[in-house]
Amino acid sequence: MPDETLQPCAYHVVRYQPNLIRDEWVNIGVLLFIPEGGPGEGAGEGPAAGRVRQRWLEEPADLARLRRLHPAADEELLLRLPAEFDRQFAGREMEAAAILEKFDETLSNAVQLAPRKGLLSRDPDAELDRLFREQVEPLREARRGAVEIRTRSDVRARAADFFRSEKILRLMQRGVRVEEFTAPGDPMRIDFSYRRNGTRGFVHSVALGRDPGQAKLLAYTAGAIRERVRQSEFLAVTEREPAPGNTRDKFVSGILAESDVRVVPLGELRKWAHDVAPALRAESA
Repeated sequence: MPDETLQPCAYHVVRYQPNLIRDEWVNIGVLLFIPEGGPGEGAGEGPAAGRVRQRWLEEPADLARLRRLHPAADEELLLRLPAEFDRQFAGREMEAAAILEKFDETLSNAVQLAPRKGLLSRDPDAELDRLFREQVEPLREARRGAVEIRTRSDVRARAADFFRSEKILRLMQRGVRVEEFTAPGDPMRIDFSYRRNGTRGFVHSVALGRDPGQAKLLAYTAGAIRERVRQSEFLAVTEREPAPGNTRDKFVSGILAESDVRVVPLGELRKWAHDVAPALRAESA
């Protein structure tokens, strides 16, 4: 692929450092700046108009390492950060330096932006996933040469890979805030959203073995969204098939079925993505 297809971007890693005296921190998020201008903007130090995308540690399981290092960590503060970021900057076109400088000013003293770094990317969404995986997400133990799919973040990342391979990830909205359907301040985000044949679809990851409570949140949220969006459909992506003899799996399957949320294990998700791809492309045409 020729060099002109590479898009200059820039990013900050977000750090949590509750004890400012000790030079110890944990990476908790990534902010990726995607310039709106032409080639040459964004990766350098000069300001440029554009969008900033974000990924954060926001799953309870993902905060386990942070709790071990900092038992008194303010998890409530950390879980509020994505919504705080959106509240201040969503939908606003500003210079890159101004966006991040203002955000830095509003952060708690314990939350800091690492120095800005530039990069060239063919796919900003894939780049954001890579940066988050390599610099923020807790390391997973390898099993038989492969990374075990255990947490919601693992499921979400694999789902994104499938959607990307079918070339529909760019047609989806990611990290959809649900407060417009439920109540102001609701911190939940649905992983992916799409439109096809006049229907709005929502895809959310649920880790059967780690966080079945996400099923209750998704079921409640699906009901709230249906009150506002009459033509809507919901997909719960799980790391495996629900086991018939597993009480917790039975609970998850039941509560999702009652809310008309389809359960699709990762093993079947690629086929689902392949099947819906033509409709999503037609919708965006």
